[in-house]
Amino acid sequence: MGTTTLDGEWTLTAVRGQIPDDIAGRRVPAIVPGCAHTDLHRAGLIADPFDGDNESAQQWIGSTVWRYERAFDWQPDGSTRYDLVAEGLDTLATVFVNGSVVATTANQHRSYRVEVGHLLTPGANTIAVEFDAPVDAAERIAAAHGGALPHVNHHPYNSLRKTASNFGWDWGIDVATSGIWKPLAIEGWSDVRIAAVRPLVDVIGGDGVLTAHVDLERLGTGPVDVALSVSRGGAVVAEAAGSLAESGAVRVVVADAALWWPVGHGEQPLYDIVVRAGDAAWHGRVGFRTVTLDTSADEHGTRFVVHVNGRPIWIRGANWIPDHAFATEITPERLARRVDDALDAHINLLRVWGGGMYESEDFYRLCDERGLLVWQDFLFACAAYAEEEWLATEVEAEAREAVTRLSRHPSLILWNGNNENIVAYAEWGWRPELGDRTWGNGYYRRVLPAIVAELDPTRPYTPGSPYSFADYLNPNDDRNGSVHIWDVWNEKDYTAYREWKPRFVAEFGFQGPPAWSTLTSVVHDEPLAPYGAQMLVHQKADQGNLKLERGYTGHFPAPTSIDDWHFTTQLNQANAIRFGIEYFRSLTPYNTGTIVWQLNDDWPVVSWAAVDFAERRKPLWYALRDAYRPRLVTIQPGDDGLEVVVVNDTDEAIAAPLRIERLSFDGAVQASAVVEVEVAARSVWRGAVAAQVAAVQDVAAEIVVATLGEADRGERAIWNFAEIVDQALAADAVDARAEQTPDGARITVTATAYVRGLTVLADRADATASVDASVVDLLPGETVVFELRGAAPIPAEAALSPLVLRHANQLVAAARAVSA
Repeated sequence: MGTTTLDGEWTLTAVRGQIPDDIAGRRVPAIVPGCAHTDLHRAGLIADPFDGDNESAQQWIGSTVWRYERAFDWQPDGSTRYDLVAEGLDTLATVFVNGSVVATTANQHRSYRVEVGHLLTPGANTIAVEFDAPVDAAERIAAAHGGALPHVNHHPYNSLRKTASNFGWDWGIDVATSGIWKPLAIEGWSDVRIAAVRPLVDVIGGDGVLTAHVDLERLGTGPVDVALSVSRGGAVVAEAAGSLAESGAVRVVVADAALWWPVGHGEQPLYDIVVRAGDAAWHGRVGFRTVTLDTSADEHGTRFVVHVNGRPIWIRGANWIPDHAFATEITPERLARRVDDALDAHINLLRVWGGGMYESEDFYRLCDERGLLVWQDFLFACAAYAEEEWLATEVEAEAREAVTRLSRHPSLILWNGNNENIVAYAEWGWRPELGDRTWGNGYYRRVLPAIVAELDPTRPYTPGSPYSFADYLNPNDDRNGSVHIWDVWNEKDYTAYREWKPRFVAEFGFQGPPAWSTLTSVVHDEPLAPYGAQMLVHQKADQGNLKLERGYTGHFPAPTSIDDWHFTTQLNQANAIRFGIEYFRSLTPYNTGTIVWQLNDDWPVVSWAAVDFAERRKPLWYALRDAYRPRLVTIQPGDDGLEVVVVNDTDEAIAAPLRIERLSFDGAVQASAVVEVEVAARSVWRGAVAAQVAAVQDVAAEIVVATLGEADRGERAIWNFAEIVDQALAADAVDARAEQTPDGARITVTATAYVRGLTVLADRADATASVDASVVDLLPGETVVFELRGAAPIPAEAALSPLVLRHANQLVAAARAVSA
């Protein structure tokens, strides 16, 4: 079996559309895998699509027919058959080999294989791939099938099997791409080819059971001997063999298998597997573990509890979107850094959202190795989808391939039918518009669950998110199953999270701008302002800036400068999500998890992300790290007053004193109490704050502090009786000094009074710099050290700039100065 790769240098030509004169007729150098946008940019024919308002100036690209071409040398290697294998074509493609049409495709999310040996000649050959204009095609196909079905945003993306957010989203740029986005090659083979392997695992009595379902493609007749081997650390631990015709299963038992666990619950041992059939071989890895989802009824409603190896897992999650608007720019190294971002923030699950794509093998491999659980949506989001044959055949082929490909990964623990389509049908006003047209329900309740049951019965399936797991319940009922909470961002103050009592939160979020350097690298308004023309290009949410303003009103004073607007909205985002997570986790075990929207960005934008497109951790990320720490101490309002909740999501029991004090902002203790706390592993403790401690005398100048043991600030909770805007925060509350280091700077800050939201905006000292801690509340006399690291030493005066070392006290002082 030999392979002729067709990746590398191609040419790109604009065939039809509103093509600029300087591009019409040109043969543009192109790289495969890639897309038209990246090729045009690399050739200097378009400006950076992310910069300024280039998005609108480049809309013609998505309405243009593009043709990729190249010549290649091919020599027969003695194989009987030669196939053209396209792992990913985006999206409506016609493929030519030596001038003959060999394939037409209609799905970005699946691969294609077609025999081409009869068309190849030894020596020089040609291949071309012509892509229909995705924007025009989406509109044309929708019109041909009765008009566009309901969808969000402006293009009818739901008429194509293509990444929905590629057409723009409320955080995403509209860059409808065309291109060969995954490897392309000619493969030769003889007699037998391993078409697919589904290595499904189980654990029975401590032994790992691997059933490898093998699909073969044959040129000959008769059975084929298939061998299966399982290795760990280079040593074979189990083997089995069978004889198959076209498809079948080979089963092997690994005695006393080491179990794969999610991060924080154990190790992640992986076993290498090899399947051989004739001269063909397939390589993969598995981890032995079981997974179930408990959605049974209880006295409150419907549970939503993930179990791995029989143990309930409290989910501390984040939603995942494609990490770049141009998928071919996502490198394994970039993905590894995002996984680091997740794990460093104590995240144990990523939900691959249905408006994106099935991620690369690199993504799932990293999650397997690091113990990061994956919830995988099928790719349907915020729209109605036709169930007629013209789309249904592609949906089924795509789903079958995705389930087969991803079934090997132990990190994958849940298949989900769609994002918000069931609740949209129930609540978004679709029904009058739909009439008797299909809208996707058949996919979510029949087609997809049947595919999962057939191809991957080892994992649970849910019809949608949110979902209440009963036909006669509101799909977004917080007493049942999973919910998405968006009324808070769209309509209410973030304290309204307490109006919900959810069993499981699969989406909730609050916006904030990216880091200053990220923002100003693409927004060049003069003067820079929230409502500047380019700023609004990079704010995609409906009335986004108004919602940001409503969101901080009542919590912060109105900003007096663009610098203060940027910091206020970033800090308010961090506070809002911390508030929500701590409240939801205080409901444990009634609530069994949260998945914040969202971890990452796909371009520089004001968004819900914790890590911006330039890979800078926003203040939200540091708040996430605090709120998601396995041992959480939080103060919440109870029915009879304040209560302290200690959530212990570790395997070690806690036995420690809990010191609860009411302090004035100068540090004086007004009242105190000590309680001995015992919290079992994976358990929760609750206790009332003593009446004398909770009896505040001055809401503007007192707080309650609960400290567990002799812990640092990481196991401490602070209750503020008033919002920042209403507190008597001292303007000059920090004593800071800095020293230059070989790769950055070290800032030491000591509080002289109560300080809220002490934050280091490291990129404002040096665009390459990051910081190890941020968004810290300090009590009088406490000291914190911040380590800034970048590409070079950072002068002390730069590190101490009031635009670098920020806190909420500054914002209050600035507002007072304006009003004075």
